[in-house]
Amino acid sequence: MAGKASTTTPSTYSPSPNQRKRPPLFKDGDLDWVRPDGRGFHQCRPAFFRTGAVNAAAGSAYAEFGNTKVIVSVFGPRESKKAMMYSDIGRLNCNVSYTTFASAVRGQVSDQKESSSMLHKALEGAIRLETFPKTTVDVFALVLESGGSDFPVVISCASLALADAGIMLYDLVAAVSVSCLGPNLVIDPISEEESYQDGSLVITCMPSRYEVTQLTITGEWSSARINEMKPVKTKREAHKSTKAYKNF
Repeated sequence: MAGKASTTTPSTYSPSPNQRKRPPLFKDGDLDWVRPDGRGFHQCRPAFFRTGAVNAAAGSAYAEFGNTKVIVSVFGPRESKKAMMYSDIGRLNCNVSYTTFASAVRGQVSDQKESSSMLHKALEGAIRLETFPKTTVDVFALVLESGGSDFPVVISCASLALADAGIMLYDLVAAVSVSCLGPNLVIDPISEEESYQDGSLVITCMPSRYEVTQLTITGEWSSARINEMKPVKTKREAHKSTKAYKNF
């Protein structure tokens, strides 16, 4: 005798309406909000740089910005693999990678291919490529620990490593990131702040030449919000400028 067909339907997963949500980093309208590491909104983390970190490389540098730790090695100029194609200028190859222990959550790191391409764009305009024709300079960046704002640290460290290798530059390249957290703009965000950000902006430049080599914006930014990032002179700086103008 055939058994009775079961009338019960297989159970399916559906998210619970009472699922716990991540608490906000700060309360709306809280003007006294303090960043997780105690810094001011416009204050960067303590920075440390050292050149000559890798003996086997032509040039190298190590950088620490808070918990973000990066090491960059530069090799070359050396014969290009594309030697069959004549070029009056040199070539720049960039590679960015992360250690398996860089982040507390395995696999939670930036797109390494995209980061490598962005590093190339940020550095290419600062290097005098015509000084080493038909050859290649390789830049290898390794993020040892990801503590937030990894890409700006990689760029600044790579620029210093190129100078250590004797590569001719128009200027060193500096980089900084800004995160939009509700009504607040914070400089040099850490990982926790980046996970809550509504938008981010990364700018790389050659300071002495007043030239921007790369600008990357994500999220929604109004003109008013971008204008907030313009440098504001203190009363003392404004007084000095006025005094200098009068003397002139």
